[in-house]
Amino acid sequence: MTQVEIGRGKSGRRAYALDEIGIVPSRRTRDPEEVSISWQIDAYRFDSPLVASPMDSVVSPQTAIEIGRLGGLGVLDLEGLWTRYEDPAPLLEEVATLDREAATRRLQEIYTAPIKDELIGRRIEEIRAAGVTTAVRLSPQRTVQHHKAVIDAGVDIFVIRGTTVSAEHVSGRAEPLNLKQFIYELDVPVIVGGCATYTAALHLMRTGAAGVLVGFGGGASHTTRNVLGVVVPMATAISDVAAARRDYMDESGGRYVHVIADGGMGGSGDIAKAIACGADAVMVGSPLARASEAPGRGFHWGSEAHHPELPRGKRVEFGTIGTLREILHGPSSLADGSMNLLGALRRTMATAGYSDLKEFQRVEVVVAPPQR
Repeated sequence: MTQVEIGRGKSGRRAYALDEIGIVPSRRTRDPEEVSISWQIDAYRFDSPLVASPMDSVVSPQTAIEIGRLGGLGVLDLEGLWTRYEDPAPLLEEVATLDREAATRRLQEIYTAPIKDELIGRRIEEIRAAGVTTAVRLSPQRTVQHHKAVIDAGVDIFVIRGTTVSAEHVSGRAEPLNLKQFIYELDVPVIVGGCATYTAALHLMRTGAAGVLVGFGGGASHTTRNVLGVVVPMATAISDVAAARRDYMDESGGRYVHVIADGGMGGSGDIAKAIACGADAVMVGSPLARASEAPGRGFHWGSEAHHPELPRGKRVEFGTIGTLREILHGPSSLADGSMNLLGALRRTMATAGYSDLKEFQRVEVVVAPPQR
């Protein structure tokens, strides 16, 4: 691929964000009602490819249940308030009233409470009892410590998610998580990430993961680019990881690993473009943080916002625009792509002439200057 000269001593690839590409309709169109947006990973089938991001402002046990009933998958953060406190409702109310300047410090204080295995089991059982697919998230650093409580509680899908997750973490301080051995010993499908390059994704696929998260998560609430200088635009990242999926299928004799775009999708058009670039599903946070049922009460933050030493996220105010059902399935009262996300995806696919998600991954895209 063509390298761009940055200076005499450094060059790099030109990469593209989702708002820099556009979807090109084909020669035929379809009725949106005849388009399938169902998605299946391992033995679990969903009516839509939407995964709710494991953030306390988005997913509580109750919203995980509601998202499951609406055809998606809610992932509960097991390092969040729901596994640290018996009743986090007063703390969630407090976070929604904090001054901007005080928010980060107070979040750091709130999240110093220890994670309790008893609460992990209780939250998982609460979601399972509702009859929806149960998915939870731990970071690589906490997985060894708490995974037994997760498995004993009967989780369906295990998500190991960090800002950047590699199959080869080097540490002289502690024994790192051996992803390949860990995944091999589990009886449940594992989704792991984030990653943003072909090589990193290929190594994660070789661990036996059922799915790989693309991106660094967080999206609108992330400050990783400002704090660490780390960024790979999502359109390029998804396309690179999709290429790794294709090559890994050849290498493994046909094993398919799902590519899940994680973060940076603020509206329905971004979701469609992520799938057009090769994603099988999308993990979103900020669109769902606007729901009236969202535990963040119109505010949004991720686990990076309360890191005790180097926060790489912030609490963002979005307000509320409607119910979870309206945001996912409509009807929409707004014309900005923030409501009826799944109806918009169906219409995009129908306009481009494709009948299911795998077909839609082949749609033509163009580079288009972002709208101002």
